[in-house]
Amino acid sequence: MPGQVHKHHRIARVLADEIRSGVHSDGSRLPGEHALTQRFGVSRTTLRQALHVLGEQGLISTHAGIGSFVTFDGTPLDSRLGWTQALAGQSTELTTEVLRFEAVTDPELAEELGLESAGFIALDRVRRLADGQGVSLEHSKVPAVGELAGLPEQGLDGGSLNKALIAAGRVTDSGEGLVSVRGIDAAEAAVLHRSPGESFLHLAQVYRAADGTVVEQVSSLLDPARFQLHLRSGRGGHL
Repeated sequence: MPGQVHKHHRIARVLADEIRSGVHSDGSRLPGEHALTQRFGVSRTTLRQALHVLGEQGLISTHAGIGSFVTFDGTPLDSRLGWTQALAGQSTELTTEVLRFEAVTDPELAEELGLESAGFIALDRVRRLADGQGVSLEHSKVPAVGELAGLPEQGLDGGSLNKALIAAGRVTDSGEGLVSVRGIDAAEAAVLHRSPGESFLHLAQVYRAADGTVVEQVSSLLDPARFQLHLRSGRGGHL
């Protein structure tokens, strides 16, 4: 693992220097993933880790060719960078309250996802406005594999689950989801400081690595007055 970490940071530094020096001008596309993996002699997973680092530095943005994305108050939230980081840049003051961060077993979810082990790390969070009103309630479950099994004891760097996944080599390559609208129940309303029955967007997503293994399963309740789901089609790339 140390070699992988060193390698993707080295690639990120090279590309960052090129971007800052004007080799890749503002608004132009980086070469495609295949070309970059050939250039640096690395796997797609390592390259995507490097691109993630560039994204965190604000040097590039990434767009799927066909897919969807969520916005908060009109600003896109890139799930690959993590909503914690994306929301931190918003002018609207939001606080994040962790409701649960622990190891759990969920045989039903494991069977649904085709996993042999029913062990997960569960992270439940509510995001609130300054007045205490909740705008999102998120339930994340990550297969408790390798070093991730001890994550609750280790804690999260900056509150970011996504950073912990990247550090463990669990990089999202693809995702699928289902969106619906439903009324929140009494327990959810109590956590969100809202009224039972209020309509919220329900977004259920599964993220997978390049080898098809499950990286994370997320179920989110989103206030439709603040969050929207946008559909996008057409070819895209790394900017």
